[in-house]
Amino acid sequence: MSNERRAARMRTVRAVILLVVTVVALAAWVWLAVARGGYWRTDQRLPAATPPERWPDLAVVVPARDEAAVLAATVPALVHQEYPGVARVVLVDDGSTDGTADVARTLAAGAPLPLTVVEPGEPPPGWTGKLWALHAGVRAAGDAELFLFTDADIAHRPGSLRALVTAAGSRDLVSQMARLRVETGWERLVVPAFVYFFALLYPFRWVNRPGARTAAAAGGCVLVRRAALDAAGGIPAVRDAVIDDVALGRAVKRAGGRIWLGLGDLVHSVRPYPGLGPLWRMVSRSAFPQLHYSVPLLAGTVLGLALLFLVPPAAVVAGLVTASTATLVLGGAGWLLSAALFLPMLRYYRQPAPLAVLLPLIATLYGAMTVDSALQYARGRNAAWKGRTYPRT
Repeated sequence: MSNERRAARMRTVRAVILLVVTVVALAAWVWLAVARGGYWRTDQRLPAATPPERWPDLAVVVPARDEAAVLAATVPALVHQEYPGVARVVLVDDGSTDGTADVARTLAAGAPLPLTVVEPGEPPPGWTGKLWALHAGVRAAGDAELFLFTDADIAHRPGSLRALVTAAGSRDLVSQMARLRVETGWERLVVPAFVYFFALLYPFRWVNRPGARTAAAAGGCVLVRRAALDAAGGIPAVRDAVIDDVALGRAVKRAGGRIWLGLGDLVHSVRPYPGLGPLWRMVSRSAFPQLHYSVPLLAGTVLGLALLFLVPPAAVVAGLVTASTATLVLGGAGWLLSAALFLPMLRYYRQPAPLAVLLPLIATLYGAMTVDSALQYARGRNAAWKGRTYPRT
């Protein structure tokens, strides 16, 4: 066989392989669109319900570590909430060095809802700092029937507590994915995809279905009944979880509780992410733990990201270069479908639709963050938050 014929044959083989992989990628996107619980939809919002005849006693637990800079935007909104029943706020100062406790007391002085500051000290071995803080808050909350776990950077709009408790109804856990900040260029590029990928992993409709195995929660805003929390083993049952919100949602659902997860309209985060670095650390901190520290799962995730997000645009380029209509059309269909599924999340965050075509680039960033998370773990650098390292599990 001549060199020319051999080269032509290799080109044909490569073209066929690319065409097959492109078909697989397109089929995967079609499957995600129709069989992944409608993960791409943004209609899971706080359910409307009839207000309870008796408003249960409520304790709002706020874990805070060096959060003095954001408290002015969040604490007043909490302590001035109108709640028909008995409610109180417990802020747990988790070893802060910036005067978080004093700032919180000053901001809450004279407010309708009383604020108590608890300082439990350093977490014992085997505990993450946030979960130790939540445990301390629960213990300090007295006989509250409901707990609202909400992060120090989460601002609640007026009526948030009433809406949450009303929506709970017969549910045991209600959680809202707070609307994250999208003001800088990097926030606009990365944040909507962060929520989109979370929904892809944990389709909200599946989470909210009582018979489904999928369970999760969003840690910025979690309302849970004391009885359901106790049935799940309390905070100690998930004390070493890096992804504490998902672990808590799973624990409550496994114990027979009804849970609900959706997008938040009454809660938003005020935490700024001025550049790529803080966003990178936010994602990489939990990426490898999300994969259960598994190298095979890491490899599968990277390959899956490449198949879904890189193959379609690569096929478009190859189809243009080689004048292969089939490769061009199939690659374009996969790319357009992926963009279409991302559009609802962009609309939710009020971002321009053309950003949807950049999803392959954004996914590549997330893949790099995930690999970096694994590399940091392999080097002995566990996930950390504000100077404290999570336990190695």
